[in-house]
Amino acid sequence: MRGAGNELREKLRTQRRLRMVTLVSLAVVVLVVMPVLFGLRSASKDPVFGSLDSLGVPAWAAQDVHDNGSGSRWCFLDCRFRERIAQSSKSFQDTTATYTTALQAAGWKSWKVSECPETPITKDQGTYTCWKRDEFTLDLWVRQPECAVDQVAAQDPTAQLPSSAATAEPKKCEGSTVSIHVQNAITDTRGKPDPQRGKPLVGETPDPVLSNDPLLEPTPAAS
Repeated sequence: MRGAGNELREKLRTQRRLRMVTLVSLAVVVLVVMPVLFGLRSASKDPVFGSLDSLGVPAWAAQDVHDNGSGSRWCFLDCRFRERIAQSSKSFQDTTATYTTALQAAGWKSWKVSECPETPITKDQGTYTCWKRDEFTLDLWVRQPECAVDQVAAQDPTAQLPSSAATAEPKKCEGSTVSIHVQNAITDTRGKPDPQRGKPLVGETPDPVLSNDPLLEPTPAAS
């Protein structure tokens, strides 16, 4: 009986140790590991893309989203440039109206500036608008879908297309493509004065013109 009591007490101690180790491990996970994971996640996630996610556009206007970015978020050497490309199931007119409403609700202000766009876009090709908010500028380009561009190329008699593409029946092409470019306003040169224009005109220094000054004539040698 005495040996059985000792064995029971040892089992109870072992169980208490296991429970204590389990509680300490859970506390470490909750207080240390999880905050570190969330911190790394927030540091790696670009907040600009997060704000684009929160625009609240309907699902039909933000399909097959692809994000690309380059540069530093803290403008170390190069400021960051963000690009988002998405597909919409509706026309570029409806898609533009949807994104315009969403941008205005998010605090973006329309920005009328030259070189927006750099190349003129006809009304039947799409829309291009520029926006500003805080320290960022945003370009919104909504255009015809890629399938429409392929169909136009297929109608070009000079285009080199595979035989299968030439004989295939044209597919129904609907929707539009959305391109969003976001950059820091300090790196966006549009609307800013050209520093080259403010410089004074500086010409070449003319060569000196010699006059008939007798001091410039050589001294005659002594006889």
